Amino acid sequence: MHHAPRGMHVRMIASLGGVLRLVLHHAEPAEPGAALPDDQGPPEIQFSAYAEDCRVSGLVRLDAGRLTDMLNDHTELELVDVVVESLADGSTSRLPGFTVQRDELLVVEATGPRGDPGRRTRVQPNPLAAKLGPYELRGFVHLPHRANTLDAVRRRRPMVPMTSASIAYEVAGVPVLLADRTLIFNRECTDWLRVIDRELIESPERPFPTLELPLPPLSRPQAQLTPSTVRHG
Repeated sequence: MHHAPRGMHVRMIASLGGVLRLVLHHAEPAEPGAALPDDQGPPEIQFSAYAEDCRVSGLVRLDAGRLTDMLNDHTELELVDVVVESLADGSTSRLPGFTVQRDELLVVEATGPRGDPGRRTRVQPNPLAAKLGPYELRGFVHLPHRANTLDAVRRRRPMVPMTSASIAYEVAGVPVLLADRTLIFNRECTDWLRVIDRELIESPERPFPTLELPLPPLSRPQAQLTPSTVRHG
């Protein structure tokens, strides 16, 4: 996982009309042992996302109880000082700023608080696999009891959380498998979804059996976050 360099902080400067504006800035290092001010605002968390041809990382301050809610509430992210890792060759680059649409983010790693416990409802974990561009996910989606997994997921808001999840992809032709994570996948960008056995989640390195997919491939935008396509701020 690529982390933002030490000393870089994120400050949210606006959130209007469905647009979330984030600014990353360098902060002066605090004195050793110094206490943080009480008026720092929303919590600052690591932000790591997977796009069609790269990974994007940084820090973000939440403006909602959970990262999932924040992503579902905004359709566009305007970022600056972002670190991008290419899947083609593993190289990293920094961009002074660009605007990214939510549908360019295929998967986001869930970090930060879990939300208000009082708003949680009784659900059960349902094993599911998803393919989004170069990424294959396996994990549990939490749905009401007796719900049909595929139908219920298709009725969810675009960004769907998945627990005990693994994500498999390649960087510079080398396979990468990250397991035991909570991921948020973009339902509107899925190539396919499949109900799977729990054993395939416990052993994410195991290949799928040859079965007909329960859903046909879905059309989705072929968005790529490359220097030639980003809109610089």
